Amino acid sequence: MQIEVVGVRFRHGITTYSFSPNGGKYKKGDKVIVETEKGNDLVTVVEDEKLIDASSLSDPLKNVLRKASEEEVKKAEEFDKKAVEHLPEVRKMAKESGLEMKVVSVEVNFDNSKMTVNFTSEGRVDFRAFAKKLAERFKTRIELRQIGPRDAVRNMGGLGPCGKECCCSQGFGLSDHISIKMAKNQNLSLNPNSISGLCGKLLCCLAYENEAYIQALKEMPAINSFVKTPDGRGKVIYNNLLKKKVNVRFENDNMVEVKEYNLDEIEFEKK
Repeated sequence: MQIEVVGVRFRHGITTYSFSPNGGKYKKGDKVIVETEKGNDLVTVVEDEKLIDASSLSDPLKNVLRKASEEEVKKAEEFDKKAVEHLPEVRKMAKESGLEMKVVSVEVNFDNSKMTVNFTSEGRVDFRAFAKKLAERFKTRIELRQIGPRDAVRNMGGLGPCGKECCCSQGFGLSDHISIKMAKNQNLSLNPNSISGLCGKLLCCLAYENEAYIQALKEMPAINSFVKTPDGRGKVIYNNLLKKKVNVRFENDNMVEVKEYNLDEIEFEKK
């Protein structure tokens, strides 16, 4: 069954979510009010209306309630600026409370009826007393949300070892399963400092070309296998997956020689 949806993005996020237009007509760039499990919020339409297969949805579809007024958009921007200004104070209050947590960011919903404090911690934190202090200070509902290292870097931003903005800050890698096997597939050094991002986790970019490397590995000979070359039989010691070149080692009369061949110049030995 086909259903109509629009793609929206929350003010503090970079992920696109599908919502039902609920009979309304919306276009890219519109500011709209949507219903969520934690109350209504103001979002931006980033994808025009389209039809999708209902079976592709993992959660029940929420509705777009209406288009936001200019006053609501203006107020939301003001509240967002104030939330950023509150960050140093919230961090100070957390430190004074003696909590083992690092406050990453402070967010508010569009009408300032709830403040969300994002934090990281190595263990569980009993923040009930702290939440009460925040509610008394800021006169609004408080939610404290523990996030992981990747989400923390996404919130704060920064430059990766490549010199570019972190992948997670641009919306890449957030849903990818990244494993050490991807680094092995790409013949990368397994030194943690070489394959880890600012978050201390494996680099998101390991997932980008992994499929290409998997396909290339299927075409290349196995390391330590023997192949036939124009210069005789030798052992494979290295594969350049991108250039499709193979380094072959020869041992003759106590002499060792290594030569490089194009993939189409060698012949695999049958097992």
